[in-house]
Amino acid sequence: MMTAGNRLRAMMLGMTALVALGGAHPAAAQDAEARLRKVEAEVNALQRKVFPGGDGRFFPTDAGAASGTSAPPATTAVTDILSRLEAVEGQLARLTGQVEQNTNALALLTGRVTALEPKPVVTVPESVAPASIAVPASTVSAPVTPAVVPASSVATPKPAPAPAAAAPAGPSARRLAAVQAITKPATDDPGEDDYTYGFRLWEAKFYPEAQQQLRLFIDKYPKHARISHARNLLGRAYLEDGKSAEAAPWFLKNYQSDKQGARAGDSLLYLAESMITNGDTRRACIALAEFGETYPALATGRLKDQYEGDRHKVTCN
Repeated sequence: MMTAGNRLRAMMLGMTALVALGGAHPAAAQDAEARLRKVEAEVNALQRKVFPGGDGRFFPTDAGAASGTSAPPATTAVTDILSRLEAVEGQLARLTGQVEQNTNALALLTGRVTALEPKPVVTVPESVAPASIAVPASTVSAPVTPAVVPASSVATPKPAPAPAAAAPAGPSARRLAAVQAITKPATDDPGEDDYTYGFRLWEAKFYPEAQQQLRLFIDKYPKHARISHARNLLGRAYLEDGKSAEAAPWFLKNYQSDKQGARAGDSLLYLAESMITNGDTRRACIALAEFGETYPALATGRLKDQYEGDRHKVTCN
């Protein structure tokens, strides 16, 4: 494909050939001279558009305007045209380079502006039942750092890693001894043993230790028959430890993972209690309404007192 510069060179060479014929075609030579002057004028006008101010680095000023002297005459018409042709080509090359620089600068500027634009905030519709109670998934996977990490009933607990800002006091000798006194069963079902050990820690109100033990069980035995019990009990370990924000994701996950699970109904009711503790009446009412509709047998049976008590804590529309 012929570029603009190549087409201009071809036109100029044609003009040169016409002028080279000399007197044989004077009219053609005059026409070529007029067309060349027109091209030069257009290129100069384009240069002044791209480079306002008439900077001499990019194109010359009008002949004789600066120095008061005129350029020496060309020896022949052909030499004059070739010289002017080279000047026009040089001007076009400088214009092309400047346009490319401007294009690249504009692309970089556009990218920076796009990066600085605020990201849209996704809101959760209020009409969606219990999914609207959801908290960020990162809360569910937040690491738990209990005061002690017992590996077994006879292992010596290790202090939790100290944060860089401040080193909390480690567990007292009395607490260490009390945790070690809780034995871990050893049967032919290691999964059941791990869950039972976590339950015993929770029952003794060693909540941080119970949280870690139950997390280990959930990670290691996601398909165990006790998985619904474990997730629900882990949420209760957080809730009773005064950490309702950490408890809510586990209750919600246990309910949504298997609504027919052994403790799915319990988790939905405890989810309402977590929302009440957090002061979120709207989501608490959503969870209570969902519990009454999904688990009517529990609402009038085993969990009746807890359900009625929670309903009296909030005013729902």
